Amino acid sequence: MRKEQHHKGWNEIKTNDSWAIFKIMGEFVNGFEKMSKIGPCVSIFGSARTKTDNKYYQLAVDVAHKIVDHGYGVITGGGPGIMEAGNKGAHLGGGTSVGLNIDLPFEQHDNPYIDNDKSLDFDYFFVRKVMFVKYSQGFVVMPGGFGTLDELFEAITLIQTKKIAIFPIILVSTEFWGGLMDWIKSTLLEKFGNISAGDLDLIHVVDTPEEVLLILDKFYGKYNLSPNF
Repeated sequence: MRKEQHHKGWNEIKTNDSWAIFKIMGEFVNGFEKMSKIGPCVSIFGSARTKTDNKYYQLAVDVAHKIVDHGYGVITGGGPGIMEAGNKGAHLGGGTSVGLNIDLPFEQHDNPYIDNDKSLDFDYFFVRKVMFVKYSQGFVVMPGGFGTLDELFEAITLIQTKKIAIFPIILVSTEFWGGLMDWIKSTLLEKFGNISAGDLDLIHVVDTPEEVLLILDKFYGKYNLSPNF
């Protein structure tokens, strides 16, 4: 088997990389064309591993239902767990339900609550992230793992560095997020000075769907609904 393995040389790698550009461009074009027609949406993030009998699954359903009741659509990562709950709440509320699915070797598969014409598939995480950031009018972040944290901190970084327009970032569950926020304040801010005090104003921690909608509606009573860059 070792003898049969093919190690790519630099010329072959360069050729493959050049052709990959066209696939990446295709994902961007397809994403921009579909997402630009959908209208104002809020993204809901959270763990793919959350079971349907978990309290945060039902909370995500309730949050999404409230969001569509107030005229927003819902975008999720298109998979199971919290993502499914978000799409389910939007579906039950009769609102726009978008799924940005990613091809993974485990965990990820389309959930049945995405609108038929609003399910997009991606091979590249970074292209998918651009769609979330560009077309979301807010991030609602439920309990999750590394992927959820990745989306959360990228959004905070882009807003902090003024690469995109500000939008609400709402963490749902003091029980889950409280320790992280305490660490950010005590360690990043007070002990090491690696962030500014104003950066904490970008993040809201709540526990109920009503609090989520209060923040969204208050923010967009002041700012216009539009793509973030």
